[in-house]
Amino acid sequence: METSTVLDEKKEEVFSRRVRAGKRTYFFDVKATKSEKDFYITITESKKVGEDEFKKHKIFLYKEDFEKFADALAEAVDFVHDELQRHGLPLTSPHHEEQQAAPVEEV
Repeated sequence: METSTVLDEKKEEVFSRRVRAGKRTYFFDVKATKSEKDFYITITESKKVGEDEFKKHKIFLYKEDFEKFADALAEAVDFVHDELQRHGLPLTSPHHEEQQAAPVEEV
């Protein structure tokens, strides 16, 4: 994950975090409004679809919706975790499991 807190030339983007997730990259950017007195968040999913081609989807999230969005996301994540546990499945994806050390078996 990479984080940036430097204002760009436009003085619009004030914070950015990049999350790489396999073939996808997610960007969480905090931007200032034109008046620079308020902020909003853009969440962008970027997926490589060709040699030099990317498909992007963007969500704009305004401060009055932050809490509702965070609550719904947490509820959805908790639901997935509960369902995985109920079925005896691991909480991490196979991609993440490959990066973890294998457990040591006792003889």
